[in-house]
Amino acid sequence: MSDIIQLLPNAVANQIAAGEVIQRPASVVKELVENAIDAGASLIDIIIKDAGKTLIQVNDNGCGMSETDARMCFERHATSKISNATDLFAIRTLGFRGEAMASIASVSQLSLKTRMHDNETGTLIEINGSEVLKQEPVALQPGTQIRVKNLFYNIPARRKFLKTNNTEFRHITEEVIRALLPNSSVKCKLYHNGEEIFNIETGNTRQRISGLFGKNINQYLLKIDTGTSLANIKGYIGKPEKAKKTSGEQYFFVNGRYMYHPYFRRAVMMAYEQLIPQGSFPSFFVFFEVDPSTIDINIHPTKTEIKFENEQALFQILNAAVKEALGKFSIMPPMDFSENETKDIHFTSKTSFNPPQVKIDPNYNPFDNNKEFKLPSYKHKDRVPQNWKDVFGTPSDNNSISNISSIQNQGNKNNNDKTAEQTDLFFQIKDKYILTSVKSGLMVIDQSRARERVVYEDVLSKMQTQQGITQKQLFPKQLEISPKERSLLLEMMEELVNIGFNISILGNDSISINGVPAEFAKDNPETILESMLKIYTEETGNIQIAFREKLALTIAKAASQKFIRKLESIEMKTLFFRLMSCPIHNYTPEGKKILEIISVENIEKLLM
Repeated sequence: MSDIIQLLPNAVANQIAAGEVIQRPASVVKELVENAIDAGASLIDIIIKDAGKTLIQVNDNGCGMSETDARMCFERHATSKISNATDLFAIRTLGFRGEAMASIASVSQLSLKTRMHDNETGTLIEINGSEVLKQEPVALQPGTQIRVKNLFYNIPARRKFLKTNNTEFRHITEEVIRALLPNSSVKCKLYHNGEEIFNIETGNTRQRISGLFGKNINQYLLKIDTGTSLANIKGYIGKPEKAKKTSGEQYFFVNGRYMYHPYFRRAVMMAYEQLIPQGSFPSFFVFFEVDPSTIDINIHPTKTEIKFENEQALFQILNAAVKEALGKFSIMPPMDFSENETKDIHFTSKTSFNPPQVKIDPNYNPFDNNKEFKLPSYKHKDRVPQNWKDVFGTPSDNNSISNISSIQNQGNKNNNDKTAEQTDLFFQIKDKYILTSVKSGLMVIDQSRARERVVYEDVLSKMQTQQGITQKQLFPKQLEISPKERSLLLEMMEELVNIGFNISILGNDSISINGVPAEFAKDNPETILESMLKIYTEETGNIQIAFREKLALTIAKAASQKFIRKLESIEMKTLFFRLMSCPIHNYTPEGKKILEIISVENIEKLLM
């Protein structure tokens, strides 16, 4: 039998490595920007076309490479960062695995131009799917320019599974933010399809946060700064009152490298307990400086999961630092005493003081209809108008429900024999449940879940017909957004317009909510929008849901999250009949029960 084990060709090996390192266009941007930062660049320009599918170009003014290094950087495991195994435990740079450039070149059409500052000319290298096509001298400014065209052109299956341009560009924006936050001395411009997305100037960390997430965030940042033998922890956290429905503004960095660390996130969230509503998320930008030998950053190809030697101790230090910042900057309102009331008060044996006097009417008789009841503390003693019953009505008046105008499609109630003989009486419990009588007993409806089903069906219908009705805002609401949230909105914008939203993007960091669907006229548009962004972000991983269904579910959830309030009789009745007209009215789009009928027999058993 002949030998069957053989070495893979370099091109195939590189494509396999690319499957781990280069998952989408954002992965390419991450690797190239990190290389530019490691090269000491103070200026980085990022040019994107079609969310990176057509072009990714990164220009920097870093140290550049020699002709030999320019050729060597495309070999597997070629790196300038480490030379032996012990160097793995002293890494302070970002790229070190030596697989990124080789992996990118294996799945794209790549060109590299680079020049060292001391050299008069630079080097041009063109590679097509790991095959070097050209290498020659070129004239250019010191630094490096890398153009990656037609990503995954030779792996159609991988390109097929890329998401929409807005989704892919949102991931690119996030990677750029992660790279720029700990490197505030780097100036960066990001362009997409010829449009400048942001232009970030150099400055301190606080200025960098404001540049990336909007100027308004600056006034809500609280500084943390603590130093121990294990680590120095610095950065900023957000004030509790600015906690959002989205968890996008939460970042950890260690030695300048972004990391994903749920354990440390829990330490921060515990410090905010009892300070923010459930389901809200505070902002934080936390930077750890630790001895590189106490962490392992080589446990995942993307280098975002990092293992710490002293995790439990650092958990306690971080939690204490956040609590200190929250307490130090007047989270609790100070007690304010008037100076005149607390100055020079001394009691002696001769001190006399008068007890407070309470004015009463000893002759007042509450059962005497001939006497007028007067409160001595009132300045105005006008009698209650005799015709107040005519203005406000009384419980003894005819039930106002009987005067409610008929509702369209009321006949839909006959679609379900359980709702036959429906009366006009609706009652509410705890501002959460609606009770009404049906033929077989008592129906109990969860009003939040009912609204979720109604809004879901309504939004899907309007997306298909593009006939959403807009309720104009008398005073348009302006909202600060991050680049990531901006990408999310762009992704949803066309369908949002179809269902009745009117949103203007004023710049890179703000929007104007000019109108909302009539369905949400009584809701806070900012709350609805924040909830939508949060839920949509959480649902992005579910590729089984079609885009329209996913967006409809997102809007329905956002609209029903805080639908726990007192409803007028007409509102309860309208919600009931709209629910009954839905194709499926027993369950929410995610399968949660909306209503329950308690039979007459069960009611009688309860009363036995």
